[in-house]
Amino acid sequence: MPAIREWTESLWGTSSPYLQVREVPNAPPSLCRDQRVPLRMPTTAEKKALLLRDGYHCRFCGIPVIRGQVRDRIRKVYPEALPWGRTNQTQHAAFQAMWVQYDHIVAHARGGDNSIDNMVITCAPCNYAKWNYLCEEIGLIDPRTREPMRSTWDGLERFR
Repeated sequence: MPAIREWTESLWGTSSPYLQVREVPNAPPSLCRDQRVPLRMPTTAEKKALLLRDGYHCRFCGIPVIRGQVRDRIRKVYPEALPWGRTNQTQHAAFQAMWVQYDHIVAHARGGDNSIDNMVITCAPCNYAKWNYLCEEIGLIDPRTREPMRSTWDGLERFR
C-alpha cells in the first residue's frame, strides 16, 4: 500500500521533514563507542518482559507490532504476500511499519543503559525517527509517563 510506504519513508532518520531538533540544556552528549554500556541490545528475557509490559504496541504511536521472528514465520508460509528483501523498497510496507524495536529512551549512544526502565517497545518508524535524540529534543512526550496501550493484540505470536 503506497500510503503506508510513504508514511514510513517520511519518518526515517535525520532527513525527515518532521524532525525538528531543539537544544536541551545539559543533555548528555554522544559518547565514543568505548565509553558506552558494552551491551547495546536487551537480552531475550528483557525483550520478553518489554513485550509483556508494553502489550505489543508502540509506546509512541500505539501501532500494534510484531517480532521479526513472527514475520519470518508468516513469510515462510506466504512468501508471495510478504516480501522481505534487503532494502526498504523490497520489504512489505505494513510489516515494516509493524516491526517491533526495543528503543532506549536515553539512547545507548548517549550513555543509556539496557535497564527495563530505560527501554520501551516501538514500531520501526518511531524508533528510526527518534534516532539518538532525547524525547525533549524532538518535542515528544516521554512515553513512560503514559500507561501502555492494552488490547487483545498478541503480536501474532499465535501464528505457527
